Amino acid sequence: MHVLTLTANADAPFMNQQMAALEERGVSFTTVPVAGEVAADTDRSPADYIRTVPEVIREAGNGYDLIHAHYGLTAPMALAQLRKPVVLSLWGSDVHGPIAPVSRASAPFCDEVVVMSEEMREVLGRDCTVIPDGVDLEMFRPEPQERAKETVGWDEDESAYDVLFPYSPARGVKNHPRAERVVNVVDNLLKRPVRLRTVSGVDHDAVSDYMNAADALVLTSDSEGSPNSVKEALACNLPVVAVDVGDVRERLAGVDPSRVATSDEDLVRGLIDVLERNERSNGREAAHEVSIERTADRMLAVYERVAGTVIETEAGSEKTRVQGATGLE
Repeated sequence: MHVLTLTANADAPFMNQQMAALEERGVSFTTVPVAGEVAADTDRSPADYIRTVPEVIREAGNGYDLIHAHYGLTAPMALAQLRKPVVLSLWGSDVHGPIAPVSRASAPFCDEVVVMSEEMREVLGRDCTVIPDGVDLEMFRPEPQERAKETVGWDEDESAYDVLFPYSPARGVKNHPRAERVVNVVDNLLKRPVRLRTVSGVDHDAVSDYMNAADALVLTSDSEGSPNSVKEALACNLPVVAVDVGDVRERLAGVDPSRVATSDEDLVRGLIDVLERNERSNGREAAHEVSIERTADRMLAVYERVAGTVIETEAGSEKTRVQGATGLE
């Protein structure tokens, strides 16, 4: 199976991990990014998307089984060609943010829509497939905390608690000021100092070191789909204190110590409890549910439905035709 990928962020780690896992399952990809260069933490202009449409139309004629549009603003580009079926993956901010109308208007014309959480499906208000982005359990795994602190350079004050904010402070939707406010309160209430750390400018391959070095992860986002940082923290057994956004409550069910909060006061109490317990969580067990292997299998099933691919049943050599929404034979 050959898939044309459309994306506004060709470097998105979770997208590239998913594609790599699907390649192991026999899928090949060609990626067309939105035209133009964009600085970190800034948005592309509408002109960038418009300029990419002719390239998408030309490329769509090159023997693909389907087009996978990642993020709501790429959906009109995918639908501009009339040759191939379209799978649309929505990432979170394209359902909750200012571009949500584009996502809602495009979704009915796509052959299948994939969202990251039940909450996103409810907000979108239509039938779609829920597949959280998967986590690489080989990359994100528990490691000795002392060694991780040395690796990231946090060993200058062993008496301090390190709380990880897993995004760049410049990303407004992640609400770094709220995390600062909460951690400052906790710092004033505990005898040991509490420091808020970020992973701004850190390569994704190194983020696991920061997860293993930290004492807790705090998530204060205004909106999320299925935050990868929470799943990565679970895979490292890092306790999580998070607001109730996206699928956070589902991901943290049964994970201890961790806390889902609905107010700043809850965040403060939850963070104090987690830090004073000073122990790792049992999150890795929960992370297996959203491993990259499981989520890639589910995405492959979507591709097969949409493209009308011939697959083998579990019974053996018997073949089954999966009819896609486009009526392909």
